[in-house]
Amino acid sequence: MFGAQVKLFRLAGFDVNLDLSWVFIALLISWTLATGYFPELYPGFESTTYWSMGVIGAAGLFLSIVLHELSHSVVARRYGIPISGITLFIFGGVAQMEREPPTARAEFMMAIAGPLASLGLSLFFYVCAIGTAAAGTGTPVSGVLSYLALINLIVAIFNMVPAFPLDGGRVYRAWLWGRMGDMVAATRRAALAGQIFGLMLIGLGVASLFSGHLIGGLWWGLIGLFLHSASRNAITQLESQKLLESETVARVMTRSPLTVPVDITLRELVDNYIYGSFHETFPVVENGRPAGSIGVADLRGTNREDWDRLRVRDLMHPLSRLNTIGPGETTEAALRKMRESGHARLLVVEDGRLLGIVALRDIMRLIALKRELG
Repeated sequence: MFGAQVKLFRLAGFDVNLDLSWVFIALLISWTLATGYFPELYPGFESTTYWSMGVIGAAGLFLSIVLHELSHSVVARRYGIPISGITLFIFGGVAQMEREPPTARAEFMMAIAGPLASLGLSLFFYVCAIGTAAAGTGTPVSGVLSYLALINLIVAIFNMVPAFPLDGGRVYRAWLWGRMGDMVAATRRAALAGQIFGLMLIGLGVASLFSGHLIGGLWWGLIGLFLHSASRNAITQLESQKLLESETVARVMTRSPLTVPVDITLRELVDNYIYGSFHETFPVVENGRPAGSIGVADLRGTNREDWDRLRVRDLMHPLSRLNTIGPGETTEAALRKMRESGHARLLVVEDGRLLGIVALRDIMRLIALKRELG
């Protein structure tokens, strides 16, 4: 879902990250507010005033989205659901759950927390807008506060549409889950609603384009495409998790993998191991014990002239929780760790001994086989 990210700060124990796509939406919001929204509602001010209002309004929206996602994260933590972080991206924000809620009640409470937080922020900014207007602090101040009250109300209402993966769709899934007793079946129905709603937004975008509203049409269409794709991916991901949660890493790992010594040169690595085996990643050993991993991708940023000087230890990834996993852990946990770390292969290590290596393609092959076998 995300591209390049920047960690901004840590709030209430959660990392808040900014996907670089959000920079685009922040600039667009600031420009729209400064050149259209505020001048139309509050005429007569200088351009610098409108741009100040636009930038502050965009910053207030940023804060509102963070607090919206923080409410999800706090409730998730209460129910024991790990949250790897909060990320703001072009279509808003998301609290990144490492696993699905354990019960329908947990799903409902976590989902409803976001819209309730947005409603609370809307009321807060509305009261502040009335208070500042009565205190005579100036139209620009009350105008920005009024905008933040309105946009939080819109966020709350839009998110309550019963279309997965919107918050309302998660509430709908929780209701179906509690009623049917089957999370996968509930997800399928909620995801179908999400796909239908996505297609409706795409249709609205096309209609807006033909009516001359270029920017509005593009945004409705993009949001519709995102929701349609996200709802389809959600059911695929959940079904994959269910298929993998009972399978251990030991079942799919490659045992006794080809290893490379820590002190050989990169030239030896390429000539004797990469071209000799056509493998992409190798466990690195030192004194017979695993020390890390190195892959073809790690050599791409090096000069060939340096391959006779640099050694494997200079480029390898040392052993860490991000590139290792135990043989008894589930393949679903391995897949989640691969997504988190960006490593398509993990070393299988137990008690300091290298047992094997598990690759993403092996897990995907297992999923395909289990689906084929029903």
